[in-house]
Amino acid sequence: MSTALAILCPGQGSQYPEMFDRLSDYPEAEAVLGEAAAILGEHPRTLAHHASPASLFENRLAQPLICTAELAMWAALRPRLPAPLLFAGYSVGEIAAYGCAGALSVGSLLQLALQRAALMDKASDKPSTLLAVRGLEGRKIEALCTEFGVEIAIINAPDHFIIGAPLAALEPLKQAALTQGAHTVRCLQVAVAAHTSLLSPASQRFLQVLEQSDLTDPITPVLAGISGAPVRDRATALTTLAKQLSATINWQACLETALEMGCRVFLELGPGSGLARMVRDTHPEVAARSVEEFRCLEGVANWVMKQV
Repeated sequence: MSTALAILCPGQGSQYPEMFDRLSDYPEAEAVLGEAAAILGEHPRTLAHHASPASLFENRLAQPLICTAELAMWAALRPRLPAPLLFAGYSVGEIAAYGCAGALSVGSLLQLALQRAALMDKASDKPSTLLAVRGLEGRKIEALCTEFGVEIAIINAPDHFIIGAPLAALEPLKQAALTQGAHTVRCLQVAVAAHTSLLSPASQRFLQVLEQSDLTDPITPVLAGISGAPVRDRATALTTLAKQLSATINWQACLETALEMGCRVFLELGPGSGLARMVRDTHPEVAARSVEEFRCLEGVANWVMKQV
């Protein structure tokens, strides 16, 4: 092991109009944003600033912008940090993690993000969403899923789950979770029940898209969202990236794997700081922060160098 650093790439939910502004002083990041502009038809900073609050959370815009932001942030930070031991990405962040790990070019990453978003939207034949539930153990969550015919989309911690549900089941599900003792029940700003069987058609098609892409073996391992296992080769990456669209993401297992491999410093690339907060909540003995918590990237680099 050369270092104890893990790089975390978040998914949808924390994007905001100014998410690219802090990168304007970094040529490495601007080079990525310039390449992205050629793919997206407009500079990512302009797209984020001009998007309506609703459209910024639609898959077709959110997913490519999030991937662009994370790849640009990593391009700026990479020369300033020691080489990480691994990358881990949450939902669409898993594709961004492969870009950061050297397995995808800017263009290839964004094309995959765009196609992934389109396939997810197409596969959603009835309105659905994701519901965050905290304060209930797995046994009670599984019973609720059986009762309402819904599925666990993401396992974040022993008492923190994301449930994928049709909109018709949402209100009775929320009330039942609160009655069972949940202390937090929150609908996420996602318009499809990703990581459930509702997205099976998207998984099958996305595998074909991935097979035609130029994704290569990652230079640094990327943790598979569905299992937490480190992925080091293209064949495994294709399978796990496609499967995670319609299978439960086990983020808890990803964090456990990172700890088992020796990671003791976790840096989230943003936007947002949800992943770093989850690390601190479940493993307070390690160092975990998001770039969003610093005034500048030099501050990020200084903090990491003091930890590793």
